[in-house]
Amino acid sequence: MTRLVRLAGAAALLAAAGLAAAATHTVRPGEAIQPVLDRAQPGDVVEVHRGLYTGNLRIERPLTLRGIGRPTIAGGGRGDTIRVTATDVTIEGVIVRDSGDSLLEQNAGIYIQPGAHRAVVRRSDLAHNLFGLWIEKANDVRVEHNNITGMRALDSARRGNGVQLYNTRGARIVGNEISFVRDALYVDVSHDAQFLRNKLHHSRYGTHYMNSYRNLWEGNETYRNRGGLALMEVRDQVVRHNIAWGNSDHGIMLRTLQDSVVENNIVAANGRGFFIYDVEYATLRGNLVVDNEVGVHLSAGSTRNQVEHNDFVGNREQVRYVGARDEPWGAARPGRGNHFSNYLGWDRDGDGVGDLPYEANDLVDRLSWQHPSMKLLLASPSVQALRLVSRQFPVLRVPSVVDPHPRMSPDAARWQRWVAARERALGPAPAPTAAP
Repeated sequence: MTRLVRLAGAAALLAAAGLAAAATHTVRPGEAIQPVLDRAQPGDVVEVHRGLYTGNLRIERPLTLRGIGRPTIAGGGRGDTIRVTATDVTIEGVIVRDSGDSLLEQNAGIYIQPGAHRAVVRRSDLAHNLFGLWIEKANDVRVEHNNITGMRALDSARRGNGVQLYNTRGARIVGNEISFVRDALYVDVSHDAQFLRNKLHHSRYGTHYMNSYRNLWEGNETYRNRGGLALMEVRDQVVRHNIAWGNSDHGIMLRTLQDSVVENNIVAANGRGFFIYDVEYATLRGNLVVDNEVGVHLSAGSTRNQVEHNDFVGNREQVRYVGARDEPWGAARPGRGNHFSNYLGWDRDGDGVGDLPYEANDLVDRLSWQHPSMKLLLASPSVQALRLVSRQFPVLRVPSVVDPHPRMSPDAARWQRWVAARERALGPAPAPTAAP
């Protein structure tokens, strides 16, 4: 025990000595930042006061670069404005702008190169950079509460991404607003990450996942992009409590995804709410899919999924299904089925569950795909009669999504809250628009 006490005491003394040795360096307008970074010791703080500082910085020691009064660090249109090569570097409270524009060289406002683990970038503005942050083979990085905008004058294909994660583990991307880039968040071969409470808009994709496992996407808002959230070639994802609205192509794309949970999201006023392609062993529950051109586009053998207690309200087409056989949705027991606002069945016993199964892809749906102008007549008695008649003659039937126990009513509080919030912020329902 005495030996343990001595060891603990020695560790405390070493820690205290390290703290005592840390120094704070000050840089003021008219002075250069790089020489101060070069002479700083590990653990030191470099405080840069408000002003404009031109030049490309390189941080090669574990230290903190802190802005006082939001100074601007401008790269002059060359290379990376700041390149981080050391572990345990913190950058906070600065404006970082004007990187180079070479996609080949991957120019970035802040480039966190391989091995620079545990970097932190927070409460900063990254503007007019090709890539906002490029993070490669660096683990446990934190990107928190930043505002990132790209080179707005370039067309989408020539821009870089807002935050690029490649071959990383344990990243936390929290509370950022990212816009006018190619993809706001691009995530490739990056695992065990958390993406929380970000706002992603006016880009190609709000976020673009590929080949990444065990990530959490929660509380984010993606809007006015071409695509909101795209999960491709991934597994073990949790996607919950997000809002994807006003995206011209899709709100949430699930493509070649397995073993994941997508729950309690609001997917509204997009071209397609969900685009689901080659998805297996996933759970989709509690989502509100409202006011989209197509609520769900389902194809490519997407099967063996649990789809229950979702609300499909006011979509011009609720479900567009391409498959060789019926695809069951809803739970085996009543009460956990999905709600479809175009359901024509009845509830004779008043238990809130339809007495007839819900079927998508009936004759009326297929005719409306072939003749879009027919949508103007969907509420007419003649079209509704045609829908009922087509279900009595199996020769007219094609494979369909079938929910055996559809709920008669949606979660009214949830979708009404969405409509009220949308109208307060935006006025009438937003039409899907293309990314700039």
